[in-house]
Amino acid sequence: MLKPSVLVDNIERVVRGKTECVEMAVVCLLARGHLLIEDVPGVGKTTLAYSLAKSVHCDFKRIQFTSDLLPSDILGVSIFDAARHEFQFNKGPIFTNIALADEINRTTPKTQSSLLEAMERSKVSFDGQTFDLPQPFMVIATQNPVDYEGTFPLPRSQMDRFLIRIEMGYPGHDHEMEILKNSGRLYHDLPLKAVATPGEVLAMQQLASEIHVSTEIHDYIIRLAAATRSRELFEIGVSPRGSVALARAAQAYACLKERDFVTPDDVKKLVLPVWAHRVVQSSPPGLADSQIGESMARLRQILQSIPPPA
Repeated sequence: MLKPSVLVDNIERVVRGKTECVEMAVVCLLARGHLLIEDVPGVGKTTLAYSLAKSVHCDFKRIQFTSDLLPSDILGVSIFDAARHEFQFNKGPIFTNIALADEINRTTPKTQSSLLEAMERSKVSFDGQTFDLPQPFMVIATQNPVDYEGTFPLPRSQMDRFLIRIEMGYPGHDHEMEILKNSGRLYHDLPLKAVATPGEVLAMQQLASEIHVSTEIHDYIIRLAAATRSRELFEIGVSPRGSVALARAAQAYACLKERDFVTPDDVKKLVLPVWAHRVVQSSPPGLADSQIGESMARLRQILQSIPPPA
């Protein structure tokens, strides 16, 4: 079976100096989750999405979210076939293996919410019919958390559907030098070849789901989640769905590291990317980036206060 680390190595041929971000993207794929990449423009959010898609020999579609985008532009539309005297459903771009929702916060909540069923159940319901999405299926969404003009914050219910949220950050000096030397390269010119087939991705996902999680690890996750439900720290803490998401992500991370069991360090590694976007602070709301930063600081406090199992 293909090792998940092969995907990481392949993506890092293009996305340099961002090993942790690349690993989180692969972990999200292995855990059958969806990825939210938040950061300022121009730091490689879309490049990471393209690199992951090109590393897997799967169907890939990019949806540029704008204020006038409609749900039918994503899901598809029924068109009357005069020859057959019936409506035919024309599938939209969501019917793919990896869908890039670029600048997802630039469209209306109605259009954003049209992705909910697809992200939760890998299905699309339209005009009384239900259609299965191709497998594997993953949504990678990007958004700028600091530019609010003409944007719509993602609904809380949709944020909860993203398994992992990451930030790219600025590159180091040497890696930015490489970016400047290759500045004329377009996304479709990325020097990457597919290193995994859809079948291999499904096999890795199955393997990740079978990674052993001990009772002690489950107890540790529950104690961490319970601590987030203190009104002194958060208005809304982590839900049971968030606890399940952390366990799934920890299994995928252990799989990536070629272990057949989850360790407390795996859980601690995933708490921030899996939970920071799921909690709501009890303090007055501020800018999204400052809220996330404060949430991460409070989650670190919880990690320090609750001892992991031996």
